[in-house]
Amino acid sequence: MGLFDFIKKKKEPEYDVTNMKVTDLAEGFIFEYNLKSWVVKEVYQYDWGKNNFSKEYMIDAGDEVAYLTVAEEGELSMSVTKNIKIQKLGEGIRENIKRTHKAPETVIYEGVMYYLDEDSAGHFNDITKGTDDWEELISFDYLDEDETRCLSITQWDDHNFDASAGVIVKEYEISNIVPGT
Repeated sequence: MGLFDFIKKKKEPEYDVTNMKVTDLAEGFIFEYNLKSWVVKEVYQYDWGKNNFSKEYMIDAGDEVAYLTVAEEGELSMSVTKNIKIQKLGEGIRENIKRTHKAPETVIYEGVMYYLDEDSAGHFNDITKGTDDWEELISFDYLDEDETRCLSITQWDDHNFDASAGVIVKEYEISNIVPGT
């Protein structure tokens, strides 16, 4: 096998390096958002059924860690969120969801009223691990009145819950995307 054969077999990237888009992101990629450079540390995939998928990227700017969620449901929707303590959403919220199998219609977080937008059952896989190990979840997604802020409560099983809050972002806010080394 000569050098030419080795080069020929090298896998071609699935993106155009001259026209990188947020949907091209993968582990190690770097991009600009909110006046900072962010590195994609981990990549997660969600399967919401009916051929509806979304991706979430753990991103690190050095002084903070956040999550960029990208979904293509006819049009591109994105958010940047950070984990929050579910207790900050009200006392007994976990117990109420476990008992009623429903999330509250409204939640107040840091003085902002959020309204339940949708609840979705799905499956989660950590692509970064390189395994096909899917976990079941239920996601309760909220928006504020202006639909510029978002909040999510995720139920992993009967006892494990996560919460996150952040902002809705537009594609143009993510710029200078470059592949990792």
